[in-house]
Amino acid sequence: MSADVVHRLREKVIEPLKGRFVRRGEVIDLIALALVAGEHLYLFGPPGTAKSALIRQFALAVQGRYFEYVLTRFSEPNELFGPIDLARLREGTVATVTTGMLPEAEFAFLDELFNANSAILNNLLTVLNERTYRRGAEVHRLPLLSLFSASNHLPEDDALKALFDRFLLRCHVDNLPREATPRLLAAGWALERSEPEAAGVTSEDLRALARQVYEVDLAPVSDLYTEVIHKIRDLGVAFSDRRAVKAQKLIAASALLCGRTAANSSDLWVLRYVWDRAEQIGPLGGLIQGVLEQHPAAEAHPLAALPGRADPEDVARQLDAIAAELPAQGDKPLSLLAAARLRERLADLNDRAAWVADEAARKHLLSRGGELLRRLEGP
Repeated sequence: MSADVVHRLREKVIEPLKGRFVRRGEVIDLIALALVAGEHLYLFGPPGTAKSALIRQFALAVQGRYFEYVLTRFSEPNELFGPIDLARLREGTVATVTTGMLPEAEFAFLDELFNANSAILNNLLTVLNERTYRRGAEVHRLPLLSLFSASNHLPEDDALKALFDRFLLRCHVDNLPREATPRLLAAGWALERSEPEAAGVTSEDLRALARQVYEVDLAPVSDLYTEVIHKIRDLGVAFSDRRAVKAQKLIAASALLCGRTAANSSDLWVLRYVWDRAEQIGPLGGLIQGVLEQHPAAEAHPLAALPGRADPEDVARQLDAIAAELPAQGDKPLSLLAAARLRERLADLNDRAAWVADEAARKHLLSRGGELLRRLEGP
């Protein structure tokens, strides 16, 4: 049963979506992983990078009930969870009209989550943790498979960090590089004109697959995972005991999506996405790359495949070229367009630097890239 669902999910949902969304295969694989693991995914990046469109199209493909909302500091709980039923209130009963609202959704996407006020945030904690919504004596059990959120900034307030901690997976989604623009325009236009097709996979199929996560044998990777937990913490990532326990579901889901009933070392690729701050993304990716290289596995998830080696000398030369383009103190500042282009080049170089084999060179290049980014952003 699980092998058939996995095959249909990959052939009818994941691969077609990768064909429709240019260079968003990583996000699509993470959406599938989150759904099978029953965990939540946070997408970090600027507006207009197809974050909500990806999740909406995934939900449509598997015929799942979908709820989407953009939060502001003025949003009220009724806007997410539904208004009070006035007819029943006149009878003395407090009840919520949940039709078409978050309590009935299987897929939910909340944009700019960290704009929400405390009343909404407190309710969302129980939604994320327990899949329940409470209003007075009323308790709703939610059919939610996964909740997805996005923002162009990370939380600083401790109250928001408690909510962020419930998003076990975090993925950086940036604007596509210039060379991808022609494909982006063509694919985007085709997406606007087309209607989604039934994929032959349902939300019930995903729910059944998720139940089998707990049957995956994690013993083959338990010792290695224990070792990696402490390496992740040594990087400064706040990888709590709670998150370390729950991340085992991601490892098991990776194995399941590969058609395996036992985890292997390649399934630790999921740990690239447990960072807390943007500056940890590169070093964490480099750490997990090293683990995957030292412990190769024959049957691997596609995202466990190692990228091509980056040439440290080439990266260093390009960083020096960017440094030469930055204005010296007192010089005329760069135009917004020129600054945006340099920022894009720096982001690409930092990504490449994370895959440099030599650890000392990798750390130096990442530090150099961070220094140039700070100069670009100014005081």
